[in-house]
Amino acid sequence: MTPDFERLLDASPNPYVLLDRDLSIVWANKEYLKVTMRDLEEISGKNLFEAFPSEGESYRQLRASLDRVRETGEIDEIAHIRYDIPDQHGSFDTHFWSATHTPIVDENGKVDLILQHTVDITEVEQLRRMREAMGVLKRAQAVEERYADANKELTQLRALLEQAPGFVAVLGTREHRFVMANAAYRKLVGGRDLIGKTVGEALPEIIAQGFVDTLDRVFATGEPYFGDREEVMMQTSPDGELEQMFLEFIFQPIFNESGAVQGIFIQGHDATEEVQAEDHQRLLVNELNHRVKNTLAVVQGLAQQSFRSVECDSSLEVFGARLAALASAHNLLTERHWETADLGSVVRRTLDATIADDDPRVSISGPKLAIMPQPAVALAMVVHELATNAIKYGSLSTEEGRISIEWDAAVTHDGTKVSFLWKERNGPKVEKPVTRGFGSRLIQRGFGVGQGSAQLEYSSDGFECRIEAVL
Repeated sequence: MTPDFERLLDASPNPYVLLDRDLSIVWANKEYLKVTMRDLEEISGKNLFEAFPSEGESYRQLRASLDRVRETGEIDEIAHIRYDIPDQHGSFDTHFWSATHTPIVDENGKVDLILQHTVDITEVEQLRRMREAMGVLKRAQAVEERYADANKELTQLRALLEQAPGFVAVLGTREHRFVMANAAYRKLVGGRDLIGKTVGEALPEIIAQGFVDTLDRVFATGEPYFGDREEVMMQTSPDGELEQMFLEFIFQPIFNESGAVQGIFIQGHDATEEVQAEDHQRLLVNELNHRVKNTLAVVQGLAQQSFRSVECDSSLEVFGARLAALASAHNLLTERHWETADLGSVVRRTLDATIADDDPRVSISGPKLAIMPQPAVALAMVVHELATNAIKYGSLSTEEGRISIEWDAAVTHDGTKVSFLWKERNGPKVEKPVTRGFGSRLIQRGFGVGQGSAQLEYSSDGFECRIEAVL
């Protein structure tokens, strides 16, 4: 059984009208004819805007919705539209509608018909307007309450900024006048009177230091400025001398609704104690490194004095080179405050002291990787031994020889697993030594204990050293 959709829609309590692609009325159900007070014969075949004339915003709103349906083939809705209906006396009754326009396409997918479903919301609109008229006083009271709440929130925000541990200030206008400054900022500048004054008037000592120029640039460009522990000479008491300070801060532009800069927000903290502590630590570390170097020099001198009468010049030379490699590792760690060192930097520094890390016969590749001081020193000694042996017996003893140094890292449950490979090619024929020398023992003991392994391979292709360690 095929439903009779015309009869079905005719029985619906909702108004429906069917339009063709040219917006001419094809059919309307009884409810539509009832709410519009028209007969089907009277409006059938007429253009919708001819049958129900309209102008202004109502016309534009309805026409735009129907055009969108024709162009896109998608349903379009109008939540609220005023569309007056002619009455029997030739005048117009005010009506408000909610409309849904549904496209009906042909076999080619082209919009053929449009079904308009309208709901008369005039009574709802009248009730809404009546409620609005009756609620003017309530709205006024609500606005007053919201203003009071906003004022309370503003007061709370000012209190929070006032108590903030970092310094905060707000500058308004192009002249950079202080609008607000919290307790930390006032303490920073020696309790001077700020509000209403320009930065140059309140803090004249910073003009020559270029900070007013920086504020001008932030205001003109709308780009923030970040101060990274910048040195500032500031008068922190009314009659005091200028004191050296180091400040971390930002000059953040404040934009109005049109996108123009209307002020600058200043926020930061005093990093003077941090900088002084780091300088002191750096001094101690440098002193420690100086003493280590002196100790190494004493050890080298004792060795030379102790074995002066013995024919061991070559051994002393090797011993001195090992001390130099150790000193180079200490220098690198000193630069890093004995915290961590980059694995690549350790390798390049050690090679530079032996064969120069820019030697075309040597290729180095691997990611940035921070390692702790102990494995950094061990790695430096290992690379020194490998480079020394390569110069004497391995690939670097010939012009054709080549060395590739590679490393990689992966995160495991135990930590960061590092794989290091020293590979020699095109050198002299490789033979496994009968006995283990100091260099071999140093390599295997340096990384062959705990969560690590060191393997020396003497293959026909060339010598290889593989080191794996969990750091």
